[in-house]
Amino acid sequence: MDVVTIGESMVVFTPTSNGLMRYATHFTKKIGGAESNVAVGLARLGHRAGWISRVGNDEFGKAILAFLKGEGVDISKAKIDEEAPTGIYFKEMRRQNDIRVYYYRKGSAASLLSPADLDEEYIASAKYLHITGITPALSASCREAILAAIKIARDNGVKIVFDPNLRLKLWKEEIARETLLHIASQVDIVLPGMVEATFLFGNHPPEKLGQLFLEHGASLVVLKLGEKGAHYFTGKEDKWVPGFPVEQVIDPVGAGDGFAAGFISGLLDGLSIYHAVERANAVGALVTMVYGDVDGLPERDEIEKLIAKNNEDVIR
Repeated sequence: MDVVTIGESMVVFTPTSNGLMRYATHFTKKIGGAESNVAVGLARLGHRAGWISRVGNDEFGKAILAFLKGEGVDISKAKIDEEAPTGIYFKEMRRQNDIRVYYYRKGSAASLLSPADLDEEYIASAKYLHITGITPALSASCREAILAAIKIARDNGVKIVFDPNLRLKLWKEEIARETLLHIASQVDIVLPGMVEATFLFGNHPPEKLGQLFLEHGASLVVLKLGEKGAHYFTGKEDKWVPGFPVEQVIDPVGAGDGFAAGFISGLLDGLSIYHAVERANAVGALVTMVYGDVDGLPERDEIEKLIAKNNEDVIR
């Protein structure tokens, strides 16, 4: 297995019309979840990705499993809960650049995830373990599961990639900060956005924030800067990698997950850190151009064409 990831996937309902959701009468149904988004992104780029989670024994849970399996993600370690339901969320497209998300996941099957749901051999077989700050926010047992997965990975020499993915709707600030900082000290690679970095370390310029993450324990930090690109830090070097121009952002949800998939893909392919971040920027940009969490995740030929075109434009 190239990458194993752990987290909740949900069914996503989006009104077919923009504006206040209270007036919506028709919705589209899709699948979304930060960790499974990354798994799908990696699978589309030709890598082997596995997903550990729980879903309810309901039509939504069956839809998630069928969708991920169809995308080439290994779901053999996803468990079906006979009592707890599958989580759902609604995406309200109020107007351009004003998208709001409402979660209905309390008591969901995935929120009951615990260390007992982990398969040590499965995690140990991976080259990378991908985790986010969302899963430990779901419940105490989820937090224990993530910490247990980190220990398994560390004990078996598996590199750990951590996206803080701050969701303050899910937990109190003090607990969030303490937990995310602890996890950041235990992993190899951290992929924060400016919002998460500032939340954890205070208001500092990117260069200082990158250094603070390194001092905290990570060996590689990639600070996401939105449309400006990303800045990476290793202790020996730090470089800014420019982003890709996007004429119109259709749906930004899932762009960070696309970034993570692109970056891990680059590392798996043996690219330099610079070019792995370049691939991450390209995937993130393409995701924003399409409605849906995973709908805009590209295949390898799309990425190669976008990067080649962008480099030609820079040379001109």
